[in-house]
Amino acid sequence: MLLLAMDTATPAVTVALHDGETVVAQSSQVDARRHGELLLPAVDRVLHEAGLKLDAVTGLVVGVGPGPYTGLRVGLVTAAAFASALGVPVHGLCTLDGLAYAAGTEGLEGPFAVATDARRKEVYWARYADARTRVTEPSVDRPVDIAEQLAGLPVVGAGARLYPGAFPDAREPEHQSAAALAALAAERLAAGDEDGFLEPLPMYLRRPDAQVPKNYKVVTPQ
Repeated sequence: MLLLAMDTATPAVTVALHDGETVVAQSSQVDARRHGELLLPAVDRVLHEAGLKLDAVTGLVVGVGPGPYTGLRVGLVTAAAFASALGVPVHGLCTLDGLAYAAGTEGLEGPFAVATDARRKEVYWARYADARTRVTEPSVDRPVDIAEQLAGLPVVGAGARLYPGAFPDAREPEHQSAAALAALAAERLAAGDEDGFLEPLPMYLRRPDAQVPKNYKVVTPQ
């Protein structure tokens, strides 16, 4: 097994290789505006570090969000293109699940929540019983509207850092890691848990920021 994992649903452009036992190589850069520029060089970097070619990959793992429209699509389209070229499967995972799994490896025990920046003064979030068990569907809300629901819980992710008034017990990690996403996928594949994966389609939870104008301005002579 050699899994190539990637996630661009958050400001972290993150890529990792996992051989079914351990992370072979990984790369993460935080830049909310350069997903398209940074992702392919990151793939090249981890393959070079591992001394492998792309055709050695036996499966793709990709974070499906939730996340903002443009950045999220970069990772999904790239994973789909690689899978088509290589003839290997793509395994989708919720981005929040990757952060929860990473928090567990850092010693955080449940229950807790994960919150990432959704812009517009909102967060994408979900609750977890432990690092492997999500107990609510991912949602998007204003921090003030969910502060009471999450009172007393540690909250992992950049959303907690951005809104300390609503989430006073912020915990690491702040950013997504493809290494954690790959490790979670490898664990589920080894257990034969195909139901633990999602279709590699974008999880938006709301309409994109960019909208097609409803009324076009007339610029030609009548």
